[in-house]
Amino acid sequence: QVQLVESGGGSVQAGGSLRLSCAASGYTYRRNFMGWFRQAPGSEREGVAAIYTRGGSTYYADSVKGRFTIFQDNAKNTVYLQMNSLKPEDTAMYYCAASVYGGPWYSAMAYDYWGQGTQVTVSS
Repeated sequence: QVQLVESGGGSVQAGGSLRLSCAASGYTYRRNFMGWFRQAPGSEREGVAAIYTRGGSTYYADSVKGRFTIFQDNAKNTVYLQMNSLKPEDTAMYYCAASVYGGPWYSAMAYDYWGQGTQVTVSS
């Protein structure tokens, strides 16, 4: 089992920044890659970014490229999502997820463990 706990959400004005954290515990060595997803009310869960635990390759949704950065501190088993130039359309519940068996990084089906989510609200 892998447990994931997100933190760092909050309310910010458009153009502002937030940094989300995701601390992993348990069988952390099983993680293949980590991802951040978001889900707004009435919308499907959307893959935002992902990072391979070994190697550090990163992937981003087109909607956040150039604004968001995913990075990790493997010594702390923590993954971060730095969000800059936030827009009202970034408002959503953000979830951290861990993939053990792999798959497309942008697909929720590729992830085996999920955090409880942290709310991000961007006002105009």
